[in-house]
Formats: sequence, structure tokens, C-alpha cells
Amino acid sequence: MTKHFTDLSGQSFDGFTVEVDEARQRGDIILDRGDYNTISMGQRDELRAAFEALDADPRVRVIVLRAIGEHFSSGGYIRGFLEASPEHVSKLADNIAAPARCEKPVIVANRGYTFGVGFEISLACDFRLVTPTTRYALPEQKLGQIPGSGGSARLQKIVGITRTKDIVMRSRRISGQQAYDWGIATEIHEDDQLEAATDKLAEELLAFSPMAQRTAKKMLNQAEECHLQTAIEVEGYNYSRLRQSDDFREGVLAFHEKRAPKFQGS
Repeated sequence: MTKHFTDLSGQSFDGFTVEVDEARQRGDIILDRGDYNTISMGQRDELRAAFEALDADPRVRVIVLRAIGEHFSSGGYIRGFLEASPEHVSKLADNIAAPARCEKPVIVANRGYTFGVGFEISLACDFRLVTPTTRYALPEQKLGQIPGSGGSARLQKIVGITRTKDIVMRSRRISGQQAYDWGIATEIHEDDQLEAATDKLAEELLAFSPMAQRTAKKMLNQAEECHLQTAIEVEGYNYSRLRQSDDFREGVLAFHEKRAPKFQGS
């Protein structure tokens, strides 16, 4: 059966571009709106659509979210919150959760300001790479508001209520090093090595079975919401399902034959 996909490369988007590198099996969403990469209301809808299209694209195994310039994103276009309808505002978290819903692994590369919605969409990704210049913040308290795109909820799952209150209720900025020390960031690299580190991680993920990668992501996301015993049962179910796969058989044979496995995703 022929697989259909939407090629987003070369299309015009609000504040970002999309690149698909078929040879590297990678799709990049690149924020590109001036010095601070502010994110507009309309851009949120388009970002969701871009993630969904790359997730459905058979040429893409890994999705990367990155930015042009000194700062990943200073956050949303503030006046847009007053101009948006209540219905539109109610969908903010759903749009920004798009990376978490992707079956494929999503890497985000953060440098400089990563505030508000920039931080929130990064928290929805699977791997966060930072530099010493990275500054994470949820500054909504300074506007008489709270985070509205899932940021406080996701952050609390990672660092607990005490540290989340410190960041949210004080609109406190934390450095890339502190984010790494607290387990918010996956890796920290020097600023001029961020792109190379992102490339290396994307290439590393390609070596694994795409089916096992999808299953691991879904299982871990589900387990985050479960009691321990339920999470163990979810893990067991998924282990049993993968036991039937061609990739698992190939992995076992390759191990015994002392060679690199050639996974097909089935």
C-alpha cells in the first residue's frame, strides 16, 4: 500500500520553517522570527499541524525543534492573549502538547531565553538539550496570570511541587546548568556545540528499532499517569507485544551473531 504524506518543506509558516532531510530520516521545525522568536497565537496552531505532519511522514524517524539566533524563544506575543477569543485560549495547551503526542522521538535544542510557551513546548518534547546560556522561565505571574499551555503541570511531574512553586510563583529564571542538575534537561553542552550534539543524538536514535522507540515513548508517557502496579502491567503488555515483532527477532539474532542489527520497523 502506498504511504501518503504532506511535504512541508518550502511552505510559508508564521514564524518558523520546516525542513525534511530524507537521507538523515529527520524533520526539523525551526523557529525564525527575529531576535527573540516570539510565538504568535496563529503560530501555535501551525506548529501543531507541522508536528502532526512530520509524525505521519514515512521519511522521518526523528523530529527536531530548534531556533535561529541567540534565543530559542522569549515566549508568546503578549498582546495576543487579550485579542484571542476564550475558545482559542482554551486550546493553547492542546496545541503545545503536540510533541508529546508524536509517536516519534522529539528533540529540542534550547539556547538563550526559553520563556513562557517556549519553555512549555520544550517540556512537551522527549529530549531537551541546553547550553550554559539557556534560561528557562515561566514568567506569567508578572502579567497577573499563570502558565496556560501545560508548563506548570509538566514541570511539576519532573521536579516536584517545591521547585515548581519556586519557578512559577516567583517567575524565577533558572540556568541551563541548573536545569540539567534538576533533571529538566537531558544534556548540557557548550553553546557552540549545541547543533553538533543535537545531530549526534538524532543519529543515535536512528540505530534503534522504530517500533521499539514508539512503544517506549507511549509506554513511558502512559506510566507517568499511572499507579506503580498499573505501570508495571502496561510495561508487561508492551513487552509481550514487541516479543512478536520482526525487529525483536532481528535484535536477538544480531546480538548472537555479533553484528549490528538491521531493524525494519515491523
